[in-house]
Amino acid sequence: MNTIKDKLADLNQLVVSGNLLEAFEKYYHDDVQMQENANAPTVGKAANRLREQEFIGNIAEFRSATVHGLATDNNISFVIWHYDYTHKEWGVKNYTQVSVQHWQDGKIIKEHFYYGS
Repeated sequence: MNTIKDKLADLNQLVVSGNLLEAFEKYYHDDVQMQENANAPTVGKAANRLREQEFIGNIAEFRSATVHGLATDNNISFVIWHYDYTHKEWGVKNYTQVSVQHWQDGKIIKEHFYYGS
């Protein structure tokens, strides 16, 4: 699994099967920056791990995560996701999100999530 396309396929399968933290540990760089829409990015793997754990801990019901498209070009990839879950604080969430990943040293160094409110 040497290409970004191969790694992205594995990462997406882990997410679809509900293994978000395993995907995070396997494919995210120690210096990763993750950003939601126009919010300030969260910097570093430790800070992003806490953010992911908090998110997962607040999922009351996970119904689905499906990939609707993806592409890779050099060290950039993007995935069009559709998510359907219930969050303890935000309620029912059913939306489409585009995730843009920048890769370095075989891992995601920067990821930006774009979605409607």
